[in-house]
Amino acid sequence: MRGCFLDAGSMGDALDWGTLEDALDDWRWHHNSDASNVAQRLAGVDIAVTNKVVLDADAIAGAEALKLICVAATGVNNVDREAAARRGIPVVNVTGYATPAVSQHVLALMLAHATRWASYDAAVKRGDWAAGEFFCLLDYPIEELAGQTLGLVGHGALGQAVGRLAEAFGMTVLVAERPGARTVRAGRVAIDEMFERADMISLHCPLTEETANLIDADALARMKDSAFLINTARGGIVDADALIDALSRGVIAGAALDVLDAEPPPAGHPLLAPDVPNLIVTPHTAWGSRGARQRMLDGVAANIGHFIDGETPNRVN
Repeated sequence: MRGCFLDAGSMGDALDWGTLEDALDDWRWHHNSDASNVAQRLAGVDIAVTNKVVLDADAIAGAEALKLICVAATGVNNVDREAAARRGIPVVNVTGYATPAVSQHVLALMLAHATRWASYDAAVKRGDWAAGEFFCLLDYPIEELAGQTLGLVGHGALGQAVGRLAEAFGMTVLVAERPGARTVRAGRVAIDEMFERADMISLHCPLTEETANLIDADALARMKDSAFLINTARGGIVDADALIDALSRGVIAGAALDVLDAEPPPAGHPLLAPDVPNLIVTPHTAWGSRGARQRMLDGVAANIGHFIDGETPNRVN
């Protein structure tokens, strides 16, 4: 069977590709692909691997030889799963590969907000410390995570790992029930209650019809004015305009985003404006440790091996 990796360049460097290379005898490797060339690159291909390249209904319909779509990620919103199902093409993803990387990134963002280390680093480099009256600077409020409440939206492997780390810092963890749920399961709280009680909120849910713009003006208004929002899930879960307005008016105290609704973001994206206050943005790097990326490649290879053996344990359509 012939395979192609449509955006192999997105995996970065310093990886061992041997397991994936050995999964098939015939590979086509592409640094990146887009709508102008994806159809041509899928021609004659049995197995397609995509990280973020979009495979819509037209691309899937035109790929006559296609038998399997492997998403080199957990989120699969870049693939039309229904169109693939109509063709009898399984769509499989990889889960759990980035749990250590993403959970430590979330904690780093929480600590960055609590300690204000970036503000203090900038102050030292400006000369504020050298010109100070006392032995230390206390120009920016420093908080402790201990005693605060973390609210989690999404409680899979990532949400659970973040919760364990938060508890190690002495935080109380609230797990929100799924948006729109009619009942609240034991051990969870209604999502509106979580918005109102949490000091910090971390998003770990997929982007679906139910979660698109979940963090809108109403949700932000329910939060404490001291609340800190973290999104390492998908950019479309947060309404960008509502967040900018909330930060500008002090509706919440701050936010940290590792994902945006368009990636890479276009020039002039509103969330990258320098005057948005109390906002940390990282360039979708939470997943990017070498270990996580290697586990991803090995997970794709395993999915291909399962398919060849007649199994699709990670099928999502």
